[in-house]
Amino acid sequence: MTSNKYTVVSYIEGFRTYDHKKILSCLAEDIVWDMPGFFHLIGKEAFDKEIEKNHFIENPEIEIISLTEENDIVVVEGKITCNFRSGDLLNAAFCDVFQMENGKIKKLTSYQMTR
Repeated sequence: MTSNKYTVVSYIEGFRTYDHKKILSCLAEDIVWDMPGFFHLIGKEAFDKEIEKNHFIENPEIEIISLTEENDIVVVEGKITCNFRSGDLLNAAFCDVFQMENGKIKKLTSYQMTR
């Protein structure tokens, strides 16, 4: 596994276990996180504030279906399932596009579709 793929898998494992330190260690200081139609965040502090909200009752179940890399771009397709504190269920497919720089996630574009 390449170092870029390792960083991305570590990032996803951080979300599986709700480990902020692990998640943030994978990010560049000037990370850009786009979730089209939902938000556009810039910087590690803004990223941390978004994940701090923890909308879920328990850790999500995340399954990686494919992990592909070309140059400094890593693409992950997967499934996520978890329960929101509101009582709703998240059952979605996702595709995350990671732009890497020096082994860190520089930009993340997240696409999600409920199933």
